[in-house]
Amino acid sequence: MGTADSLADVRGPANDKLAGTWKLISASSTTSAGERCETPYGGQPTGFLTYSADGRVTALISYDGRKPLAYGGGTLEEQAEAFKTFLAYAGRYRLDGDKVTHHVEISSIQNYVDKDLVRSVKSKGDQITLVTPPTRVNGKMQTIELIWQRLPVGS
Repeated sequence: MGTADSLADVRGPANDKLAGTWKLISASSTTSAGERCETPYGGQPTGFLTYSADGRVTALISYDGRKPLAYGGGTLEEQAEAFKTFLAYAGRYRLDGDKVTHHVEISSIQNYVDKDLVRSVKSKGDQITLVTPPTRVNGKMQTIELIWQRLPVGS
């Protein structure tokens, strides 16, 4: 794992349970000290996660409370805030048991490009829960838990 070549053959039944578009239902984080936050992306973030049958993934998360930029593109401070409050990436994915690996090919955060983002995945009915490994966020080691609801086809 870790190279695009190792993720090339992701077609087939192993990915069928993820294929589709998912809407973010909730996000929470927990620090290594056990501190829990129910709003790491604001009170009502919006997000979409799409897994295609041919092994592609696209992830978009918009924090709650984002403000429009002023006419002409906004100030540097407004642009920085807009960047800080939106995450987008796309690439290939591979499902292996209870782990899904997103191999990032393009991202709003350049540091993610050519990296593998590994998530534990649990499914229950038409929802999946993705959990990150411990990652440094805002100076603290945290895990992020995202709950996604499958959208009906054509919605």
